Amino acid sequence: MGARLVPKVGRVVRVVEEAPLVRTYHVRVGGIAEPEPGQFNVLYIKGFGEVVISVSNYSRVGDELVIEHTVRTVGAVTSYMHSNVDTGSLVGVRGPYGRGWPLREFEGFDILVVGGGIGLAPLRPILKYVSRHRDRYGRLVLLYGARRPVDMLYKYEYGEYRAIPNSSVYFSIDMPYVGWDGYVGFVTDLIDRVDLDPATSVAFVCGPEVMMKVAAAKLVKKGFREDRVFLSLERRCRCGIGICGTCQLGHFFVCKDGPVFSYQEVKGYLSVSGL
Repeated sequence: MGARLVPKVGRVVRVVEEAPLVRTYHVRVGGIAEPEPGQFNVLYIKGFGEVVISVSNYSRVGDELVIEHTVRTVGAVTSYMHSNVDTGSLVGVRGPYGRGWPLREFEGFDILVVGGGIGLAPLRPILKYVSRHRDRYGRLVLLYGARRPVDMLYKYEYGEYRAIPNSSVYFSIDMPYVGWDGYVGFVTDLIDRVDLDPATSVAFVCGPEVMMKVAAAKLVKKGFREDRVFLSLERRCRCGIGICGTCQLGHFFVCKDGPVFSYQEVKGYLSVSGL
């Protein structure tokens, strides 16, 4: 058990400024297993603390991995990272942890991906995976929204997403913005435009909790089964292996039982104060 809590030493080899206060850190590290889509790592900043971050992508370089972690500045550790961790910095990495997106279970299905804001980070590996294994899945539909165009992540990859065969991509922003000619409104509004057959479709959703709650309810109303709508919840995760109890959600530990859950499993806990 103790070995699982000892971080490997990694080096930041690239930093990408994605949006205001959002950076993607490319960390090269050895001795780490290849992450499944939807899993997370714990990054350790020496002398300062740890933070749980979804794996947004990875590649192999020899015996090592270059793992991408998209980090939004929201607390003490991430604020320190934004100001002090850059190319060449050493960071501790432990993981991967958690239950990811059940992609293998739904081979042959149409895939709907719904993301809001920073929530695209843990969804990005789905797009990469389906693109690499295109013959295993039906249609792919991506709905992604943010407050403003400047807040949207991975803008340099949108052409890649649109080029995936048999796919559709829709974007939204929350409020009117000069130069924006796409949809204005909440990303959950776009669910009304989706024409997938719920009987042969699965949905993967990540974003602010209220957005996920609305999205899941709308999908169920459209005919999606509650056990075929999956959400990623990273509630106050700390240890990563279900020991500290910080991430307890009802009878679940998000870090160990999740972070990916079916809507059927967690619908009673979403947006409940104190959980």
